[in-house]
Parts: sequence; structure tokens; C-alpha cells
Amino acid sequence: MSVANRPSTRPLSPHLQVYRLPMLAILSILHRATGIALSVGALYLATWVMYAASNPRSYAMFQSFNGSIVGRIVLGGWLFSAFYHLCNGIRHLFWDVGYGFELKDAQRSGWAVVIVSLVATVVAWVVGLRLV
Repeated sequence: MSVANRPSTRPLSPHLQVYRLPMLAILSILHRATGIALSVGALYLATWVMYAASNPRSYAMFQSFNGSIVGRIVLGGWLFSAFYHLCNGIRHLFWDVGYGFELKDAQRSGWAVVIVSLVATVVAWVVGLRLV
């Protein structure tokens, strides 16, 4: 078999098995995903208001879903999305005025956004459960 006809064992182009996305790219993708999650959450909130305005039975049904494990996971994910999108938006405001463009600073602020978002989500979750 000639060299030209031999099947290649390596990939034709870099992909996820070879190439690792930089942290800043992952944070950018997460920012866009949380923006979409917030839009879906706004529809969820509008649905909650419609059920609250309709009748007590349908509102109780909607609230029973919110109180279930799946409902709490959905609400917790939306809560993290809100905090992450807010913190990353503040980070982008600093970038707009010219601060934090060095790679080391951008990575530090990225980790800070993730950590602050997680802590704020846990605190809001615990406070919310105590109020219920």
C-alpha cells in the first residue's frame, strides 16, 4: 500500500480530544448560556404570574412543582445564572474602561466571578430555604 492510500490514524484537525479550550473562552460561552437561561427564566416567571392570577388550584399545582426536587434544581440553576451574568457583566464594565486586559488579570477576574457567583448562589439558596 502506498503512503497516499494509507488511512491516517490522527485527526484531520484539532478537536476536543486534542485541543483544550482556554478558560476565558469557556467563561464567554457560559456568559452567553446564562443570558439564554435568564431569558427562559423570564418566561418561567411570567408563567408563574399567570398561574397566580388564574385560580388557586392551578397556582398550587405550579407551586408544588417549584417545591419538588426538579423544581428546586431549576430555580437554583436560574439563580446561579443570574448571579454569574451579573458578576460577569460587572467584569465587562471594567474591561470597557480599560482595566484587566492582561491575561493574568483576566484569568483572576474570571475565577473571581465564578467563585463569587457560587457563594452568592449558596447564600441566597440557604436564606431562601429558611424563609420558606
